[in-house]
Amino acid sequence: MCDETDEISFNGDFRESDTQALAVNELKAGDELIALARHLCNIPELRSAHLGSIGYGSTREGDRILIAVDLMYDESVVGAVAGALRERGASVDVHWYDSGSDRRFAEADELGAAIRYRPWTEQPRRWEGDPRIEARAEREGYDLLIHGRGGPTRLTPFRYEQIPWVVRDHFTPEVVSYPSELIAAAAQLTWDAIWKHGRNGRVHVTDLEGTDFSYSLDETYWDCTHHGWVPEPKRWYGHLFAHPTPPLPRADAEGIVKGTTSHFSRAFPQLTMQLQNGLVQSVEGGGGYGSAWAEKLEETKGISYPGFGRPGLFHLWEVAIGGHPKVRRPTAIEWWSSGGFEWERRRSGVIHLGFGTFWRGPDEVWAAERGLAYGHLHVHLLFPTLQVHSVKGEVYTLIKDGRLTALDHPSVRKLAERYGDPDLLLREDWVPGVPGISAPGEYLDFAKDPATYIY
Repeated sequence: MCDETDEISFNGDFRESDTQALAVNELKAGDELIALARHLCNIPELRSAHLGSIGYGSTREGDRILIAVDLMYDESVVGAVAGALRERGASVDVHWYDSGSDRRFAEADELGAAIRYRPWTEQPRRWEGDPRIEARAEREGYDLLIHGRGGPTRLTPFRYEQIPWVVRDHFTPEVVSYPSELIAAAAQLTWDAIWKHGRNGRVHVTDLEGTDFSYSLDETYWDCTHHGWVPEPKRWYGHLFAHPTPPLPRADAEGIVKGTTSHFSRAFPQLTMQLQNGLVQSVEGGGGYGSAWAEKLEETKGISYPGFGRPGLFHLWEVAIGGHPKVRRPTAIEWWSSGGFEWERRRSGVIHLGFGTFWRGPDEVWAAERGLAYGHLHVHLLFPTLQVHSVKGEVYTLIKDGRLTALDHPSVRKLAERYGDPDLLLREDWVPGVPGISAPGEYLDFAKDPATYIY
């Protein structure tokens, strides 16, 4: 049995007390932001990057706290978080830094955000914690650093929590004050199907936009060497790894991937990728994103990264399941300052696929030392179905056409009754409007030019 060596110890469950829980319909418009920030100060600190598990609840009088955000963050959101922490008697410094001018996304922006040749300490990626800021927090003796909005939170001598709410569309009562206990319960039910029944079985993933691939769950994946693969992955509720992270000497994903969105790019004409032996074999379509990806595929096809069993960079390892039913696509999504499509991958039932090296993992150190390309690129599945086929012939459907099935489980619905109407609490507030799937029109017309439709 794997222990939770990569987990932060956690005492108690995710339930907020009646005095701490915020009822969405009771918030007043004038004090909404500070009320939400106060709520975060009552959530346990888990060093998690995922909604429902991000909190600043260990803050005490006399703490020194550093909030580090780029200039695209909404000042009112940052101010509310700082204010709530100061109410607890903490001293809070806010470090604003420049991440470039705002502009409209281009189709190939994901590569600029994610692919590197130099060490990340010299050239951090946009969404991850900046090592220079982390060094400052340690050097100047801060008790808590609040910084970053994605990727694993690095272990440090000081407390370290993320702040993913870049714009007001992220920092809403529906998202921030949603009961953490419901997210945790649905996530653990979902994970149990993989952890308890998936060993030596197979996963099959399809999507209404055309994706269809499968892969084995080799018994070696339970050997405690894979990030987040533990019996209770509390820090990963909201980002469950349905495929293990590297090292992956044995991986066999086969099939086809299709999509029109990634984390940090303009929506692109439908991209099609062929997978074989766990590795991307070809990239077709996808406009500027697909063309740039195909060039990197050719560039790296002969490189043997230590964490993979075959040469090439773009191995599938991230099949990440979102867990929050109230996440919506931000307005002004075409602008860099919105955070892009990265935010919506947090919605329950959405899957984002990642191909390449694991964030700050050994492969990235190895590649940077040699000046070779590293990082991973994404494709989002907005209407996926994911099934686990056990060696006993049982089939566990974890997601059905974009709906996280655990949200309909009787135990989760019973738990939701503590907070209100289960039908309302467990319903997705946002479903992507895609012609031919969830909206009137023809999908083929959408697939040729999704950006015009979305923007």
